[in-house]
Amino acid sequence: MKSVLKFLPAATLAAGLALAAVPAVAQQAAAPKAPAAPAQPKASPAAIAAAREILQIKNATAMYQGAVPGLVEKTKIALTQQNLNYQKDLNEVAPIVAQQLAGRQNEIGEGMAQIYASEFTEQELKDLVTFYKSPLGKKLIEAEPRAIGLSMAFMNSWAQNFSETVMGAFRAEMRKRGKEI
Repeated sequence: MKSVLKFLPAATLAAGLALAAVPAVAQQAAAPKAPAAPAQPKASPAAIAAAREILQIKNATAMYQGAVPGLVEKTKIALTQQNLNYQKDLNEVAPIVAQQLAGRQNEIGEGMAQIYASEFTEQELKDLVTFYKSPLGKKLIEAEPRAIGLSMAFMNSWAQNFSETVMGAFRAEMRKRGKEI
């Protein structure tokens, strides 16, 4: 089953997470850890369970399943660029680190469930589960990624065409001032 969340490739998430981590790697300084995200209000276990079910129905794991190997690879690349003499060692260490940290991407899913559970009431989450299991909900999950993709393509095409209109308007206004661009 396709999901809207599948539309954001895991590699994109991993790259984004890695880019956020690279400056810390580059600094190589021991700095105190800041909280990753603002604390969410405590949700009931039933609300969190319903949020997990929604994320499972929407196949949210596709969004972050490659986060650990992606971050390991990005970190290895950053470290290799800083330590060219250690390239062979870093290439050997990367799979070890990836194996040690395997499964940690599930923390993303748990965080997402907590966020959903704090943004919606328990009843709303249960209603969403019911909706996503309905024929229309299933159709939404199936069709929305394509609709979003087509919408994005349309917006890109529109922006490209409209930019020509904007450029024409600039040229016309500049011409009124006696300046050709």
